[in-house]
Amino acid sequence: MNYEHWISYRYMTAKKDGFLSFLNFISIAGVAIGVMSLIVVTGVMTGFGNNLREKIIGTMPHVLIDKEVGIKEYKQIIPEIENIKGVSAASPYIQGNIFVEQDGHSLGVMIRGIDPQKESKITKVNQYLKEGRMQDLKSETIVIGSELARYFGYTLGDTMTLISPGSGIAGKGWRYKVKIVGIFNTGMADYDMNLVIVSLSQAQKIFDLEENIATGIGVRLQNIYDAKEIKNKIYSFLGYSYSVRTWIDMNRNLFEALFLEKWGLFIVLTLMVLVASFNIISTLIVTVTSKIHDIGILKSLGVTNKSIRRIFTKQGIYIGCVGVFWGLILGLAVSFILRTYVKVPKEIYSIDRVPVELQPFDILATVMAALLISFLATIYPAAKAANLQPVEALRYE
Repeated sequence: MNYEHWISYRYMTAKKDGFLSFLNFISIAGVAIGVMSLIVVTGVMTGFGNNLREKIIGTMPHVLIDKEVGIKEYKQIIPEIENIKGVSAASPYIQGNIFVEQDGHSLGVMIRGIDPQKESKITKVNQYLKEGRMQDLKSETIVIGSELARYFGYTLGDTMTLISPGSGIAGKGWRYKVKIVGIFNTGMADYDMNLVIVSLSQAQKIFDLEENIATGIGVRLQNIYDAKEIKNKIYSFLGYSYSVRTWIDMNRNLFEALFLEKWGLFIVLTLMVLVASFNIISTLIVTVTSKIHDIGILKSLGVTNKSIRRIFTKQGIYIGCVGVFWGLILGLAVSFILRTYVKVPKEIYSIDRVPVELQPFDILATVMAALLISFLATIYPAAKAANLQPVEALRYE
């Protein structure tokens, strides 16, 4: 072993000096706690963010194509869109606003008309159904969210009244009696309260549309991160008279807020590691002070200033490495415990455990940040030790 490594290791263990051992332990513990906190918090934030994203893109298509006056002959357009590389499936939809009436009380909701056979290929509505079957969605039937069912006290098989609010795209102001054949639960109260689903033919009747017209086409992608590229391909095929929106466009503010929140917490918790680095500085300063005699002897034997500097730099790096190692172990252990044993309200999040997702990049960023801070903490104490003169160190010997 190189003598610099050997001396650094001896100073870090310092078994004969109880106070110095205690300072080394505190320094290691500070770094470990900071690294553990960073790993756990970024994992939880990533998990909840991905869970929210899956719910959003599970309820809505990855890409929405619509036109102000509706899409005519959508049956001819859909096969062409499905031939675009990267597109998995496409399905027509009709979407608009309508009122739900019950016992003199009314509530405005968003109604979506779908093709039940094709919808399962572009969204996960079938997976969110907790009662009923999507195959039963035919004329004069409806599927509603769990929050809306709770609000009005609806159950499977009940009849509800829909009121079309006016002429034009909203129809002729008719009232419709429909039977509830399904209740879905996405875990997002906004969707479960404000979204109702009917068949495409029923929506055409409600909004007084011809059979060959849909308000839009929903598209599912093979890779959700190819959305921007597919959007450009669709524009080049259909032209710019259509509106093409991706799941990123529709939820940009939400995902940007989640991203900023995650990295904001990362920066805040990195400051915890920075505070822990002051323990490394104080530990090295105490070590230098208590080892003045050793430094004087080493210099009198011809050890260079660079070697002295490296000895104390390596001691600080060793402290950082040990702290990072235990922080990594503890972070992985706590993440496993949270993901496996800690329960969350299923009625709120639609999951029963904390969704911790550890990403290699996040862990690497945490480790590198902790090691860099540990190295920077060694610069001043190591420089002071290197600049110490042998005569001063041995004056009182």
